[in-house]
Amino acid sequence: MASKLAPMAFRSSSRALRVLARQQLRRSFAVSSISRSDTLQVHRDSPENNLDIPFTFNAQNEKLIEEVLSRYPSQYKKAAVMPLLDLGQRQHGFCSISVMNEVARRLEMPPMRVYEVATFYTMYNREPVGRYHVQCCTTTPCQLGGSDGVMKAIEEELNIHHGQTTDDKLFTFTEVECLGACANAPMVQINDDYYEDLTPETTKSLLKALREAAQKAGASGQASGLAGEAGKAEGAGGSGTTIPEQGRGYAAQGVKLPSPGPLSGRKSCENSKGLTNLTSEMWGKEKFRTDGALD
Repeated sequence: MASKLAPMAFRSSSRALRVLARQQLRRSFAVSSISRSDTLQVHRDSPENNLDIPFTFNAQNEKLIEEVLSRYPSQYKKAAVMPLLDLGQRQHGFCSISVMNEVARRLEMPPMRVYEVATFYTMYNREPVGRYHVQCCTTTPCQLGGSDGVMKAIEEELNIHHGQTTDDKLFTFTEVECLGACANAPMVQINDDYYEDLTPETTKSLLKALREAAQKAGASGQASGLAGEAGKAEGAGGSGTTIPEQGRGYAAQGVKLPSPGPLSGRKSCENSKGLTNLTSEMWGKEKFRTDGALD
């Protein structure tokens, strides 16, 4: 009996293999990119970012945390995860694994929930950045205004590409999406400050001035806002590198730095050609005809 069934089983298996082979030939092949470990939202221990590096909020931030938590009902205090992550990043320099774990402990929430927030929003830097974090917008309005030239100017001046940090840890260069200053494109965000209406020339002058001020200060580490480092003094003069044509600025370490905002002479986002409409007297309920027809 076994000798009679064996050929039948062999023929059935051979037929099934032929059908499967034909199905495989008819399938369309899709090639997807390989996700390397450095492109995934995962943590990899490094000398600057590992669980052995302790982190606790300082006294000043403890007061700020109390103020932040007072805005939420106690059962919903986990809603404060974003401002607490921001405080931790400003204190530590970047959003390390220790910062995230401390935020999770303070808000009594699973660490994974904090990791999800920190890996979703790009304003949280999960790796160390330089003292000046130069973020160049290349979305459509900025690109139409010349962001390609600004990107090239930054690369030439800093001798790095986007995503890299200078050897002296002074500058980190990042390409970003829209930062919401489209009327003043092209622009860059450096730490907390926006510099707008840029050209390749003013971009290089800005970076030179920042480097010169930092070298004279002899300081290291990350700063929050540039204007806050030395106190803003409108119209203040100084020696060393200056920013041409911007007309506003403040002095830091004897170097004149531009005030945040447009570097083209504009004060805000007004038309660079001046007022082009609403130039005549406004009509309203208080306005009467002047031709005498209503007399």
